[in-house]
Order: sequence, then C-alpha cells, then structure tokens
Amino acid sequence: MDDRGERRAGRRWDAWLVAGAVGVAGLLALHSAVPNGVGRLGSLLETFLPWLGVAVPLLGCLAVLTRSRAGLLASLVPMAVWLWMFGGVWFSSPPESYDLTVVQHNVADDNADPSGTARALLATRAGLVAVQELTPAARPRYQDVLGASHPHRAVHGTVGLWSAHPLSDVRPVDIRPEGFPASWQRGLRATVSAPDGEIAVYVVHLPSVRLGPTGLTSAARDESAALLGARIADDPAGRLLVVGDLNGTVQDRGLGPLTSRLHAPPSGFAFSWPASLPVARIDQVLGRGAEVTEVSALDATGSDHRPVLGRVLLR
Repeated sequence: MDDRGERRAGRRWDAWLVAGAVGVAGLLALHSAVPNGVGRLGSLLETFLPWLGVAVPLLGCLAVLTRSRAGLLASLVPMAVWLWMFGGVWFSSPPESYDLTVVQHNVADDNADPSGTARALLATRAGLVAVQELTPAARPRYQDVLGASHPHRAVHGTVGLWSAHPLSDVRPVDIRPEGFPASWQRGLRATVSAPDGEIAVYVVHLPSVRLGPTGLTSAARDESAALLGARIADDPAGRLLVVGDLNGTVQDRGLGPLTSRLHAPPSGFAFSWPASLPVARIDQVLGRGAEVTEVSALDATGSDHRPVLGRVLLR
C-alpha cells in the first residue's frame, strides 16, 4: 500500500473510531432518549448500561493498533461520561456506621438445597432476611434454620420475611397486574420495631422479564412496579424499605414509578443475576427516610440469583 493508500485507511479508521466513541458516549448520556415502544429497547439498554464502559478500552486498543490519534482522543469522551455516571458507584466508600442489616434473596422455587441456602443467609447475621419464590415445601426448612435467631416471621404467598426484631401491622400487598390470578401473591408489608426505631418493610417479587427476538417483554413487570409505587406514595411511614426481586435495575425506566420514590445506595454494583456469572443487579434494597448506605452481592447458593446484603442507616 502506498502512502496515499495508508493515509486513506488511516482517515477511515479515524472516522470509524470517532463515530464509535461518540455513539457509546451518546448511548450512555442519552439512554433515556432511546425509545421503549418497540421491544422495550430503552429498558434493555438501561438494564446493562454500566457494561457500555467495556467499549472504552476496546476503542482505545483499536486506536493504538491503528495508530489513530483522533480515535484515541475520542475514546476519552465515553470514558469521561461513564465516570461521570458510574464513577461514584465504583470508587466511593460507604460509611462504616449503620443501624440495620437486611439480606435479600430470591431463593428459587427449584432450589435443591433450601436448608443450605437458609444457613448461608443466617451466616450473614442480618437482622432481616427477605426471600422470594418460597414454596410451601421449603418453608419449614427455612423456619428450622432461621426460627431461633429470627423468631418473628411474615409470609404471604411466595414472599417471606424473617426478623430478629418484632413485627407488627403485617399485611399483604396486592401488586398483581391485570389478568393475573388471585393465587399470584408476591407482596407483603410489615412494620419492624428495630432498636433505633420503627421502619416499614415491603418484601416484593415483581413479574419476570423475558428477552426474545422482539426484545424485552416487561409490560407486566412495569404495571406491577406502578402499582407498588402508588402504594409507597400513599404509605405514611416516615422510614421505609423496599426489598425484593424487582426483575430490573434501578436505571431501568420501566421501574421509574417505583424507583423515583426511593433512594438507591450510592456505592457498589453488586450484580446478583445470574448467579453463575452476574451481569446485573435485579435484587434491590431501596429506602425512603432511611438511607441504604451499601448493597453488596454474596456468594452463590442453590438459587439462580445471588443474595445481596444491604446496610441501612436510620435517620
């Protein structure tokens, strides 16, 4: 290739790399502009939004290999946007003090070792243990392991809460989307009398989301999130936690009617799903009037989710 051909190739690489960098930066910064009408593409992007950062070193490496200065400089743009959006999550340290701990786990209805899973949850020494996909057959196993240290229990349908602190005002929360049967029971609310004051705790499991050729199928989950958001808005409790498998990340706009009323922890990605190679945190501990200072993912159990541990500061 002569010099003119090399220059043309170099300009093409410059253009491709600059366009790629601008595209990644645009998707990061303007993700809310991606339409959600067809296949829930916006929600799909927001579910895996932090992973767009992987494109930055790839663009940089290509720029070095092709000796593209323009491409190398352009790759700094999505890097800056990613750090602006997620740098605080990645680098900030949570405060050391906290008043309450809660472990959240979708234990899986096909879990072959519920007793082992219960022991793993007990080992966290969390004051609250919230679970989903609790089956009638497995419930005694969890009670056998957790009952002594967490004598206060609330169970409704397939969600449960074991507490080391007294519970009161326990009631079901109906978050069924239209057309779902009455047997679909995935929400409860209880007031926990913690040593530093009372706090309302919701344990929930929103409908599943499926990824197929036409994109995400999340309409039922979004409807359930809106129902739960309305319940949270009407709840007079000064301190409140929502703990559960939301089948979505806090960036996912489909959960907006709920997450806009709550605060997410400022640090830690704590990916919880799938357990074998976690790529997203769809298990959440969110607060209102109580600061969730940290959420961390724990080791895998017999479930397809990993447990997450939240530390809560009661204000």
